[in-house]
Amino acid sequence: MATKKAGSRLETEIERCRSECQWERIPELVKQLSAKLIANDDMAELLLGESKLEQYLKEHPLRQGASPRGPRPQMTEVRKHLTAALDRGNLKSEFLQESNLIMAKLDYVEGDYEAALNIYARVGLEDWPLTGVPPYRLRMAADAYATKGLCLEKLPISSSTSNLLVDREQDVITCYEKAGDIALLYLQEIERVILSNIQNRSPKPGSAPHDQELGFFLETGLQRAHVLYFKNGNLTRGVGRFREILRAVETRTTQNLRMTIARQLAEILLRGMCEQSYWNPLENPPCQSPLDDPLRKGANTKTYTLTRKARVYSGENIFCPQENTEEALLLLLISESMANRDAVLSRIPEHKSDRLISLQSASVVYDLLTIALGRRGQYEMLSECLERAMKFAFEEFHLWYQFALSLMAAGKSARAVKVLKECIRLKPDDATIPLLAAKLCMGSLHWLEEAEKFAKTVVDAGEKTAEFKAKGYLALGLTYSLQATDASLRGMQEVLQRKALLAFQRAHSLSPTDHQAAFYLALQLAISRQIPEALGYVRQALQLQGDDANSLHLLALLLSAQKHYHDALNIIDMALSEYPENFILLFSKVKLESLCRGPDEALLTCKHMLQTWKSCYNLTNPSDSGRGSSLLDRTIADRRQLNTITLPDFSDPETGNSPEVYFHGFPSLFSVSSVHATSVAASRVEQALSEVASSLQSSAPKQGPLHPWMTLAQIWLHADAGQRSASCWVLDRLTQGPGNSSHAFLCGSLEEKLVPSLGPGACPTQSSS
Repeated sequence: MATKKAGSRLETEIERCRSECQWERIPELVKQLSAKLIANDDMAELLLGESKLEQYLKEHPLRQGASPRGPRPQMTEVRKHLTAALDRGNLKSEFLQESNLIMAKLDYVEGDYEAALNIYARVGLEDWPLTGVPPYRLRMAADAYATKGLCLEKLPISSSTSNLLVDREQDVITCYEKAGDIALLYLQEIERVILSNIQNRSPKPGSAPHDQELGFFLETGLQRAHVLYFKNGNLTRGVGRFREILRAVETRTTQNLRMTIARQLAEILLRGMCEQSYWNPLENPPCQSPLDDPLRKGANTKTYTLTRKARVYSGENIFCPQENTEEALLLLLISESMANRDAVLSRIPEHKSDRLISLQSASVVYDLLTIALGRRGQYEMLSECLERAMKFAFEEFHLWYQFALSLMAAGKSARAVKVLKECIRLKPDDATIPLLAAKLCMGSLHWLEEAEKFAKTVVDAGEKTAEFKAKGYLALGLTYSLQATDASLRGMQEVLQRKALLAFQRAHSLSPTDHQAAFYLALQLAISRQIPEALGYVRQALQLQGDDANSLHLLALLLSAQKHYHDALNIIDMALSEYPENFILLFSKVKLESLCRGPDEALLTCKHMLQTWKSCYNLTNPSDSGRGSSLLDRTIADRRQLNTITLPDFSDPETGNSPEVYFHGFPSLFSVSSVHATSVAASRVEQALSEVASSLQSSAPKQGPLHPWMTLAQIWLHADAGQRSASCWVLDRLTQGPGNSSHAFLCGSLEEKLVPSLGPGACPTQSSS
């Protein structure tokens, strides 16, 4: 009786070791079992043959696509054990099947694929039970299907008939899908058993749970089916297979695999699928899809069923994505979480390989996150994700640079400059980085001294950045020009303007075919009142780039400075035919029309300008400002874009402030002459402005651009004093915005003109104040 109990305990322990792949313990347990139960010699042969084969595969792992290894001394010993167990015929039927499956795996390892397939046909693999069996039998079934698929792939088809080829491919994929499904079931079951054993027995020193490994055959079953689907042009089934694996309940063993598959599926959703061809994970796949190869027709559903399936996530209130970008973003955020959790950050030499793998995996995830979030305009969220990536970023330029670009796109310019300084340290020979930092500093930050330092970095870099030296001088000239605008002393202004002019001349000499160098040289000459020379260079810029809006605008301004108002207006009209929504061009057109064509057309153009501002910057929904533009539209991400560095855009949609450097030095254009509006024109314009007012006041608008309202105020100041209501309405718009000196002066002028004749409380500003 004691012997039977001891034998039962040994058999249970052997079964557990086979399920948990602890092959090194099997020989010792077999010795103990043979000493207690004499009749188990055949079983001992089976166990020894299996353990030695698996131990060999563990020490010499197989690789996908590797050539067969042929007979080896270790394999000869395995074959002796298995042949002995099979020849005696004393094994029970289920153990006899196990011996055959192990023999088929041995034939595959040695390259005898036909022998392996013959064994699978003889044992009836399709009838292998999946219910009520120990976990190791599930693993054996998964290995067997994977091995069968590998053998079918290796063997050539005797006939070249297309139908036979398609049938063979489908048989191979079916084998891999069955192998993957059973592998998921086995991994879930063995994890459940291991956790149950840990809870039921008292903990012992050194009794940590054994880490499961997928192994070559299980990994092939899980990863090979979708590869063949994509290879054969069936993207629909490939995506479906990805989703099946991801919906299965996760185990510790499949965590890395799930992260890889989630990343691969996200990449396919972003790059290979559009919104029209997308179907969500809970819908049946389409019968015909533009994603699939039309020459390869086949069912988009499984052609088999298993008696037992792996558990999947289910329940109420489970989120289901409704479009491809949404699903890709969900997958990438899950992958990012897993990459951060499993990050290898140790710098010791022994962990270098693992650290590089961890970094590469995380970098791919963050690259795809950049694409997905960039499409949605979610730059704030992208910068937060990349900030979490900084744990990987020690001495890693790519992540630092991505982080800087995301901060730029999110409007966090100050932080972006600091991050770009680290990028410059990591890659000092790349001139595009300091140019990018200089552009940020010249923009909303207005850190002109910092911009000057970055520009000088490029100029002083020597021959390493010779191709960008012209851009460096261009940035330096812009910095000096803006510093001159800010300078309060006349002498300092003249010194900075001379420096700017010399820098622009140097940039133009280094790059005579760059239209921007000619344009900015012309602009600086215009600021210095050298109008004829400026006209020459702006015409050069237009010869190099005939449709450049800035050059056309500058040409019109220079012509107006020479009192050629009609020619200037024609240039503006030509530019607006190419850029109908350019706000600065519309503003200049209003000024020129007030001089050339009278207030009627000027005020109608002003109405059009306000409507354009409303449509472009979405007055009624401030939160959408800037949404939908791509990351590349709002930042400079590579050398080609840095080759077209432009003046920082001070035409902010929130304030509409125009670049002072454009308007400085052209009083002939921007001083409004006396305007006498006829009563008919004034009433018509008053009606138009009332329509605009009602549309603007229908919702709570954000602050609009000030200069069109100031222009309206100037025109109404010189118009017939009888048109009081329109003047009051313009005054109301001005008083709602942030103040500056010219703005306050106009408000006071309107009040001075309106209050004596209308009386207290007649204007909206007085009634509301």
